[in-house]
Amino acid sequence: MKKWKMIKSEYLFKTPFGNLRKDRCELPNGIVIDDYYVNEYSDWVNAIVITTENQIVLVEQYRYSGDDFFLEIPAGKIEENETQEEGILREIKEETGFTSLSKPILLGEFMVNPATQNNKVKSYLILDAFQAYEQDLDETEEITIKLVDFYAMGDLIKSNQIKTQLFTVSAYYMAKDLLNEKLSNARIT
Repeated sequence: MKKWKMIKSEYLFKTPFGNLRKDRCELPNGIVIDDYYVNEYSDWVNAIVITTENQIVLVEQYRYSGDDFFLEIPAGKIEENETQEEGILREIKEETGFTSLSKPILLGEFMVNPATQNNKVKSYLILDAFQAYEQDLDETEEITIKLVDFYAMGDLIKSNQIKTQLFTVSAYYMAKDLLNEKLSNARIT
């Protein structure tokens, strides 16, 4: 298998939220695709935040493209001169007012949609969180904080009792697997 070759590339538009690029590509078999569109977005971070009372910290907000209110985990893009860990801790503090004295645990790094997007998401687990601040939201944000028992969250997802998005679901199950593995290892030793 071989990579595609870019013959020509042009930006249709650029915005602070993302860019749309149109490429002309040649496939390894010689076929040329004249209009292959690539959405360029910043990488972002998100986190499963679990309180000292074993509750997951969720943010509820209206999502225009989904035309509804969704429960999600705190997330956002990295700001200039910021590490991913600093970025997620800042986003959690701004969106929820929660913090933790524990270091973020990396759950994984994934391409968002490599067919049409160039960005990645890095998911973290934050343990022993507690609310220490007021929310510090951007003028375009309206966020309500919701606390749900961590293990009950899986039932809410499976039964479609909450509206959420894929990144919340995947991060939740990665965190649940990691915590179950740690619990199992603790029982063995």
